[in-house]
Amino acid sequence: MTTASTHPLVGDLVDGRYRVLRHLADGGMATVLLATDTRLDREVALKVMRPDLAADETFVSRFRREARSAARLSHPNVVPVFDQGEDDGQVFLAMEYIEGRTARAVMDAEGALTPRAALDILEPVLTGLAAAHEAGYIHRDVKPENILIADRGQIKVADFGLARAVTSQTATADDGVLFGTVAYLSPEQVERGIADARSDVYAAGLILFELLTGQRAVEGDSPIHVAFQHVHGSLAAPSDIVDGLPSQLDDLVALATHRDPDGRPRDAGDYLAQLQRVRAGLSTDQLDRRPVANRRTTSADTASAGTATVAHPRPRTTTAIATSAAAPPSPRRRRGRGVLVALLLAAIVAAGGGWWWTQEGPGSKVLVPDVAGQSQQDAEATLAQNDLSLTEQLAFDEEVPKGQAITSNPPTGTELSKGSEVTIIISKGPERYEVPDLDGKTTAEATSALKAEHLVVGTTTEAYDDEVPKGEVISTTPTTGTELKRDATVSLVISKGPEPITVPSVTGKTADTATSTIEDAGLKVTMAEDAYSTTVPKGSVISQTPSTGTLLPGETVTITLSKGPEMIAVPDVDGLSRDAATKKLQDAGFKVSVQTFLGGVLDEVRASRPSGGTAAKGSTVTILVV
Repeated sequence: MTTASTHPLVGDLVDGRYRVLRHLADGGMATVLLATDTRLDREVALKVMRPDLAADETFVSRFRREARSAARLSHPNVVPVFDQGEDDGQVFLAMEYIEGRTARAVMDAEGALTPRAALDILEPVLTGLAAAHEAGYIHRDVKPENILIADRGQIKVADFGLARAVTSQTATADDGVLFGTVAYLSPEQVERGIADARSDVYAAGLILFELLTGQRAVEGDSPIHVAFQHVHGSLAAPSDIVDGLPSQLDDLVALATHRDPDGRPRDAGDYLAQLQRVRAGLSTDQLDRRPVANRRTTSADTASAGTATVAHPRPRTTTAIATSAAAPPSPRRRRGRGVLVALLLAAIVAAGGGWWWTQEGPGSKVLVPDVAGQSQQDAEATLAQNDLSLTEQLAFDEEVPKGQAITSNPPTGTELSKGSEVTIIISKGPERYEVPDLDGKTTAEATSALKAEHLVVGTTTEAYDDEVPKGEVISTTPTTGTELKRDATVSLVISKGPEPITVPSVTGKTADTATSTIEDAGLKVTMAEDAYSTTVPKGSVISQTPSTGTLLPGETVTITLSKGPEMIAVPDVDGLSRDAATKKLQDAGFKVSVQTFLGGVLDEVRASRPSGGTAAKGSTVTILVV
């Protein structure tokens, strides 16, 4: 980056909040200013988009979307984004201000670092990247300029998600920032315009190479040349540049910079684990050894070779090229030089073809169109017009009618390579579930049936029911077949069985009346054997079983009918003494009432009433004693 002493915004209040204090640096897409957040009284780094890019609405929309993604990352090794907005045409980001230097500034000042210092820088970088990869974000522009080293020693990764903002219009050899960006692009980014977590790992491997050697892993005369090297070139080992570097560090660089993404660690977390394992296996002398340049492959040698495509050749290759450049020309050498020129031209053409492929040809980018509200067929046609293919996914929606597109994934406005798949979320209409038929089910069975339909049991009440057995569902509210939203409640009425009936009292009633009374109550009647009764008239109920309490409907009440009194012969007791007469009458089943005349001095029964014939057993016979 280049710095300047002044900027038109210095002294202004941006968005009514950020007071610009001074200009910090210029980048490929924005100017960085130091500002004070007057609302929170803290210093922030204000990143203001270049005016030519701010005029591009597509670019601005992508910039905002990526800024929101970056703002969702929260990690000690990631520079946080506090705010984003626009003020009078100035599109800006407010980020944490880090007082310190970039990794680029450190390498420019110190050159190659010791292995310990190099790993001390890369380890927190990978830690921050690992957190982002785990959260589903990729950086896409990992480079030394985006590694900030605070004066207090903390290391953070900046510009998460913003690499996609760089446009092809800035791809010139004079643009140092983009030139640096191209130097860290993975082969798949160059060839197919795609990136994933392994692309960030690739860039991290190149940065490790640079930290260990003091020179870029991939160099060239133009961004096209550099891009070509990523796809078709090969990297030397760091120990080819600096004597004495452990082979484990060579392997660590080679692991991350494998041309095939499948040959690299799957994300920064995996690469971090490899780095820590390698570091643990190095001795103190190996970690703290000062780098000594290997004269066989210094940057001066590569410059004398007259080509930009051999930043890291094997030593023998470098020596051969350097020798041929110094010797007097011969026909063979001229032919060799012609071949070299032809190869270089072919490389440039191939690189230009790759550039055309990713910028203008089939590998170029398209924006995801807005298909919301379209049918699946129309959405597929819309995507096809934009060189994209459709994958359908169904989802419920309370507002979008069934069969229409709700949204897309990636969302509208996302930049994709031609031929990419876009998932269209098609509405299944409002999410509704029918109340199942729960009649006759137990409470547990009803609960399970409702759960299967994404519904839940609401209030539960009990009621008597003559037909539904105790413990089973009588009815539901809402009723069977009603459509409800997910997790809606359904109230249950559970049977307590038939309602008990109070046993009516029918003692003393006639047989017909008693029978009607009992049956009208819902009970049944059975007759016991008739019995004699001196108190209950013949044909009326003497007794019932049960006589009180409750019975269930259909249960039985047993009644006993009166046969009236039992008639027996009245014995003759005339002439008997009082006691003998009394005993004889009582033995016969009568009660005795005694009347005396003149005090009953003779103790002789002279008359009885009734006298002779029959009388009801248990009735009273009166005797007259003289």
